[in-house]
Amino acid sequence: MELTTAADVAAACDDDPLLVWAAQGMRDGIRAWTLGGAVAVASPDLNRRDRLTVRGNPREVTRLVRLALPQVGPEYRLLGDRPLVEELAARMEQVRKPKVFAWMDTDRTPPVPGDGGQTAAGWLQDADGEVGALLARAAPSAWAVPGLPQIRRWAGLRAGDGQLVATAADAWSCPRVGFVAGVATAAAARGRGYGQAVCRFVFAALAAEHGRVALMVDTDNHAAIGVYGRLGMSVRPVAAAAVSR
Repeated sequence: MELTTAADVAAACDDDPLLVWAAQGMRDGIRAWTLGGAVAVASPDLNRRDRLTVRGNPREVTRLVRLALPQVGPEYRLLGDRPLVEELAARMEQVRKPKVFAWMDTDRTPPVPGDGGQTAAGWLQDADGEVGALLARAAPSAWAVPGLPQIRRWAGLRAGDGQLVATAADAWSCPRVGFVAGVATAAAARGRGYGQAVCRFVFAALAAEHGRVALMVDTDNHAAIGVYGRLGMSVRPVAAAAVSR
């Protein structure tokens, strides 16, 4: 059955944050389906990929994916909980080896620092050039960069000399899930809490606006996972897999 509204998707997936984020408030171009207990949401240009986000038991999801792919095209990549995507790759010859990473989210405002202080982070104005230069040096593989249409704004923190030393983006957010990407700290400024301060600011702002905040992180980025965990986020192992033509 094809779903037509964000409420339909939320009801079908029991408010699963990953599926709710994939639905993007059912903006133009989003499509979603159910089959038994399986759910699939097709999201074009979501975090720089066309994604088919899935949930359910492998047998039903396999059937649903086989029905959905001809409607959306093979450029869509499967996204879902790691065991499910790995099982789909084993069941379906056209599903390539999954790439594993982590989804992290929280519906709570980050805890206040132990000393009660707050390093001054905030939303940036007319700073795309500075952000782009910082990302090029500190995080050249970042998925969020200035100029992408679904990046709403950038936050940052400046050192005493005015230089931008840490940044993070509000990007690919939807009505009920704020999404963070493009987190970076200048190499010379690491270890001073700047990145954590920027994340604390962005997490608090997006949690207040959307009710939940989320991001994706490589599983071997233990330092970042530790920072996000201290800010109240929990880890959910996920995977993505391309589909051959």
